[in-house]
Amino acid sequence: MGPVSRERQAGEDTGRPAPDRGAPESPVAGSDFLQLDAGDAPAGGKADWLAERLRQAIADGRLTVGGRLPPTRVLAAELGLSRGVVTESYRRLAEEGQLEGRRRGGTVVVAAPVPPPAAPRGAAPEQGRDAPGPRALFAGEPDPETFDALRAAPARIDLTPGRPDLSAFPRAAWLQAERAVLAELSAQDLGYGDPRGAPRLRRAVADWLARGRGIRVEPEGVLIVAGTAQALTLLHPVLREEGVTSVAVEDPGSLGTRQHLRNGGLETPPVPVDGEGLRVDALRATGAPAVLVTPAHQFPTGVVTSGGRRRELLRWAADGGLVLEDDYDAEHRYDRPPVPALGARLPDRLCYLGSVSKLLAPALRIGWMVPPPRHRRALAEAKRFSDLGNAVLPQLVLARLMESGRLERHLRLLRGRHTRRRDAVIGAVAEHLPGAVVHGAAAGLHLTVTYAADVTDTALCAAALARGVKCQPLSWHRQVPGRPGLVLGYAADPPGPLVEGVAAIGAALRELA
Repeated sequence: MGPVSRERQAGEDTGRPAPDRGAPESPVAGSDFLQLDAGDAPAGGKADWLAERLRQAIADGRLTVGGRLPPTRVLAAELGLSRGVVTESYRRLAEEGQLEGRRRGGTVVVAAPVPPPAAPRGAAPEQGRDAPGPRALFAGEPDPETFDALRAAPARIDLTPGRPDLSAFPRAAWLQAERAVLAELSAQDLGYGDPRGAPRLRRAVADWLARGRGIRVEPEGVLIVAGTAQALTLLHPVLREEGVTSVAVEDPGSLGTRQHLRNGGLETPPVPVDGEGLRVDALRATGAPAVLVTPAHQFPTGVVTSGGRRRELLRWAADGGLVLEDDYDAEHRYDRPPVPALGARLPDRLCYLGSVSKLLAPALRIGWMVPPPRHRRALAEAKRFSDLGNAVLPQLVLARLMESGRLERHLRLLRGRHTRRRDAVIGAVAEHLPGAVVHGAAAGLHLTVTYAADVTDTALCAAALARGVKCQPLSWHRQVPGRPGLVLGYAADPPGPLVEGVAAIGAALRELA
C-alpha cells in the first residue's frame, strides 16, 4: 500500500479545506514546509520539481529519517497544486526507498543518501560535483571511518553484522542486581579498584569459562578489559616487545580486527579458511609468529574449526607460535553441540579473548582476556596506565548476574529468539535470492550469503542501501579476492523486517544483473 492510500486510512484532519479538484493551480502559492514556492515549478513538470526538492531536503538533512511529511491534501492546499502532483512526488520517493507510508504515522522518511566523506583539512572543495550517494560509501578500500559512515547512514532496515538484540537487554534483572550490589557496597568499594578488574567479577568469569568454555583458570589469570578491541590494543606493545611484528589473520576474516592490528603497527598476512577452518599449512608458510583465529564460529564464514585443524594449530603453537583466540559468538549456537575453546588445551601458548558485547550490549564495554602467564604482568601494567581499570559498579552487577544464573537464563531466551530470526532470513534468501548459498547457519548472529551473479558485492550493497537496507559486502573482509557475497546480521530485528530487507536486496540484485 503506497503512502497516499495509507494517509486516506489514517485520515487527514488538518482543519483546512482541500482544494477543489477543478480549481486552477496558483502560480504564487507557497508553504512554510521547506519554504517551497510553487512559482518555481516549471509548467508541465510540477511532480518532477517537487520530488527533486524533497530529495534535496532528505540529502542535506532538512528532512531527517523518521520525520513525517505533510499529508498530500494539506501540502497540495498550501502550494496551490493538485493533490495528484503531490501524490506522484511522494510515490516516486517511496519507490526509491526514501519514503514509506504508514497507517497511522503518515508518510515518513526512512532512508537518506550517505553523506560524502569529509574532505582533508585545507583541501578546496571540488566544483560541479553532486554529493555522492550510497555508491560512494562502498567505493574503494574501506578504512575505519567507513564503518562510522555506514553506522550513521540512515536506513529503514539494518542487516549489518555485529548488532545484538539490544531490545532484549535484561533491564529488570540488571536493575535488581544493581540494587543488591549497591545495598551491600561499602564506601571504600566506591574508590579506585584493581586495574586488573574487580576480584568478584574475575572469579565469576573464571567460573563462567570453566562451565561454558572448558577453560580452567584461576581468577588471578583473568584480566577485565573494555571489550576485545581494548584487549588487542593492550597486546600491541607487549607483542612488539617480544619481537612479534606480524599477526596472521584468517581470510576472509574481520576487517575491524585487521584494522586494530594494523593500527598497532603489526602486519596482517592472510591465511585462507576452508570448510575445516584456518589452513595451518598456509599459516606455517607465512612465517608469522602469531595468529588471530575465531575457531568457535569463524567470522564471517561461520565455519567451526574441525578437531583435526585444532590439533594442527596446537602443534604449531607448541613449536613456538602464539595463538590469539577471539571466542566470537561462541555462546550463540543453535544446531550443533558446544565445542570447547582452544584455550582449554594449551594455555601457555594462547591468549583467550571474550566479552558480553553480543550477549548483553556493547555499551557496557566489558570483556576479558586470559593471557599466557608470561604476559600477565605486562598486560596488567598496560591496563593500569591505559585507564586505571574498568568502572567497578557495572563489573559487580555483571558478576552478580553470572553468579545467580540469570545470565545463563538470558542466553537461553536469546537462543530461541535468534533461531526464529535466522530461519526467517534463510527462508527469505531461498525465495528472493535463488541460487545463493548460505554459510554459517548453525551458530552466531549473522549469515554469509554468496551468489553467482556477475555483480560485485559492493555494488549490491550500495543498491540495497539506496533502497533503505544496510548490509556489508563479503569483499570488505577479504585480503585475497574471492566469490562475491553479503554478510547479513539477523539478531537485532524481528522476522518481518528481516524478510523485507532480504526481499529488497533480491530486487536490487535482479535490477543490477
